[in-house]
Formats: sequence, C-alpha cells, structure tokens
Amino acid sequence: MTEAILTERTPRVAAARKLLRRAARLEAGRFLVEGVRPVHEALTWADEDPRRVHDLFLTDAVADRDPTLEDRATALGIRVARVTEKAAAGLSDTVSPQGVVAVCSTVTVGLDAALAPTARLVTVLVGVADPGNAGTVIRTSDAAGADAVVLAGDSRNQAVDPHNGKCVRSTMGSLFHLPLAVARDVDAVVEALRQRGLTLLAAAGDGETVLDASADALLAGPTAWLFGSEAHGLDERTAELADHRVRVPVHGRAESLNLATAAAVCLYASARAHH
Repeated sequence: MTEAILTERTPRVAAARKLLRRAARLEAGRFLVEGVRPVHEALTWADEDPRRVHDLFLTDAVADRDPTLEDRATALGIRVARVTEKAAAGLSDTVSPQGVVAVCSTVTVGLDAALAPTARLVTVLVGVADPGNAGTVIRTSDAAGADAVVLAGDSRNQAVDPHNGKCVRSTMGSLFHLPLAVARDVDAVVEALRQRGLTLLAAAGDGETVLDASADALLAGPTAWLFGSEAHGLDERTAELADHRVRVPVHGRAESLNLATAAAVCLYASARAHH
C-alpha cells in the first residue's frame, strides 16, 4: 500500500529534491531518474539488487496510466509514494515534468571494473561538456553493442556528470545497460585500453584514415573510439595517443557533423564490422 499523498514540503521529497545538485549527488551516492520508460529500466536494473532503487515518487495521473510502476516497485520492496503535481515538478529540472521520479544509487563503476578483458567496443568521451550529447552517445553506444562507456577529462576539462538530469533523460535508460566509468586521467584511460588489447581510434575531422569500406579490416578487431568536445573535438595531444585518426567523410557542403551524429556513424561502422 502507498502512503498518503506527499507534498513538496515532505522531508522525503525535500531530500530527493537536493539530488538535482551535483554536490548532493556526489555526497549521497544517489541520483534521480525521471520518466515512465527510464523508471521501468531502473526497476529492471533493480531486479538484480533491489537496494539499487530507494524511492519511487509518482502522481495519481501517472499511477492511473501505468499501474505496473507501483506494482513492480512494491514487489521489489522499494518505498512508493504518491506526490502532488507540484511536488513532482520540484523533483524535475525540465519545463515539462513527467510526474514520476525514482531515486537510484549512482551507476558509475571504476575504470578497471568497466573495461572487461574481453571488451571489443568501447566509447570514450574526452572533455565532453554537454550532458545531452553525452547521454545520446551513451544511448547510441548501448544500441551499437558497446561493452562500456568512459567519460574522461583532465583538470582543465572535467568530464560531464553522467547523473545530470539532462544526461540521464537523454540515455532513455541505457545508462543501466552497460558499464559506465568516469576517469579524470586521460592517460590512465588510454593505458587501460591498451592493456586490454584495444586499438585506439581518434575521431578527427582531419584524420588520415577515412571511415569507409577500406577501414573494415581495422574496425573488425577490438576497438575503442575516442571522441572529443562538441566545440573543438579531441585536443591534439589526446589524438596523438591513438593508433589511428579516423575521419567521417563529408560529401556535401556541411563543415562537419555534431558529436552525437559522428559518434553514431563511427560506432555503427564498428558494430557492422563486428556483427
């Protein structure tokens, strides 16, 4: 049975609302997941360990549309609470709150845990600042069958927080499907990839290798793609650490592709070679 309807002033709701801030997420080791589909993915993740999801907040309207949300959470022993529309809006950082939010344990793991010895396709985002782009690339990596995603950034260019609300929404639940690591030291990431026998491919607009049929032999082996920031791409030093600099051919008059699109083209080229 659920409790009485909670308001924005209820301590449980107020405590969850703090998780909209990065500092609070880091301190608590928890984050918010909003939306029917992402919350269902979180509950599937919790099937392996119910302690991964701590609270489910939803409005009457959402509960009426999808009663399985409460049923699944209750079966897992997760605290469920109906909340007012205003309380639900306070748990969201969007202009159109979806009326359902889960409080989950953070999903990131250490670099060594993320990179399995048998990994064949890894996505590395270096200095990517836009959470929406990062979330989209995580989702694309999941769809392409990647074994892990690493968000890397040094002291000059900190990696995006994968638990940021915009990033979480952009993944549409994919952050629960594959290992996700955050590492500040790019050199350590490169070394860990090399130790696992992965060929490092730097996505670069001026790369000497063209991503076409001639690259199939290169892509057939275990590979890690390095993608840089939205504005500037990979910095020169990081690009030089790769085994190959690869460019996506542009046949029209567009200057370049945005990060998410370029990553999709590269990752699916690898997926095609692997499968």
